[in-house]
Amino acid sequence: MSDETSPLLSWLAAQEGAMLQALEAMVNTDGGSYDKAGVDAVGAQVRAFCEAHGLAVETVPGARFGDCLRAVLPGEGPGRPRGNRAENIVLMGHRDTVFPQGEPARRPFRVEGGRAYGPGVADMKAGLVMNMFVLAAFAKHGGAPGPLVGLFTGDEEIGSPEGRAVIEREAEGARVVFNSEPGRPGNGVVTGRKGGVFMLMEIEGKAAHSGGNFEAGISAIGELAAKITAIHALTDLGRGITLNVGLVSGGQSVNTVAPHAQGQIDLRYVRPEDRAEVMAAIEAIIARAHVPGTRARLTIKGEFLPLTQDDAARRLFDLYRDASEAPVEGVFSGGCADSGFTAARGAPTICAVGPVGGAAHSPEEWLDVATLVPRAQALARAILRLDSAGL
Repeated sequence: MSDETSPLLSWLAAQEGAMLQALEAMVNTDGGSYDKAGVDAVGAQVRAFCEAHGLAVETVPGARFGDCLRAVLPGEGPGRPRGNRAENIVLMGHRDTVFPQGEPARRPFRVEGGRAYGPGVADMKAGLVMNMFVLAAFAKHGGAPGPLVGLFTGDEEIGSPEGRAVIEREAEGARVVFNSEPGRPGNGVVTGRKGGVFMLMEIEGKAAHSGGNFEAGISAIGELAAKITAIHALTDLGRGITLNVGLVSGGQSVNTVAPHAQGQIDLRYVRPEDRAEVMAAIEAIIARAHVPGTRARLTIKGEFLPLTQDDAARRLFDLYRDASEAPVEGVFSGGCADSGFTAARGAPTICAVGPVGGAAHSPEEWLDVATLVPRAQALARAILRLDSAGL
């Protein structure tokens, strides 16, 4: 039986209503990255669905952030020849969102004009729902060319501080990885992403009355301003390197020379080798005191690795493109994602295979409802054809 006449694909074709029902429940559940209880409540929905469809679900507990869940469908027999020795076909996604607690109550899930709206509807709860239904389709109808693993993590939006180790372990046994971040308008998928380093610089000065004892003060804010200017000057748009100090704070009162200040730095880069060069330049800026007497320290708060495309990843993109009924474009994104961790471990990876959406991280975030089923079917076809593609 060809995959085009597979009952698996026919079953998925009839699931749009059920997908929307699962998506509504998920979007209407709090799940900000720092809300462990909320993220785990979304995980309970994932678990209930997967177990109801015959998948075993393993929990990898998170100490501070959402647990990681592994929904597993074992392989059905001896594997056939393929391009690497790893077994697992991994469908990956994160349950956390960027929104504060109570956001779903303020603007709950709704569908209007063919688009669904709500916090995290595209980034990336629709991708989670799609992965759940694809796993269920293979559990119901068979045909998977190897073990399937649905990896549902809980802290991607803050750099996966606990999830990264779980993801990298999963990548070690991954034959291929499909990361179901939102698809791009025009049916795009992401074949490359920037890496990112998120840092905190903290500066200490000395307090003094700004009128009566000004000369005794050492301004941490003055030092912060000089460092911000120097850090921003490291931006090199031609090489895809950007530096942004996006949050600043400091000072004690308007009539006090500032004894402390801090700024949060966002570094983005394309080539893995660029990281060391730019980090060395940042560290030199932190070490130099523009305002004599100030002291500064730098802390890395989170990090993503770039998603790079090797030969196996290019073949995976070709496979996915051919598996989609609509034309697919591979795009490069300046945003970061967990797919960089799996690619860095050598697992052929493609990102943003989830349903198409846009305006992520904003009140206008939307999902194209009509892409739920076609994107699920494209993913299922790609899985069915892995052997024929030598992956």
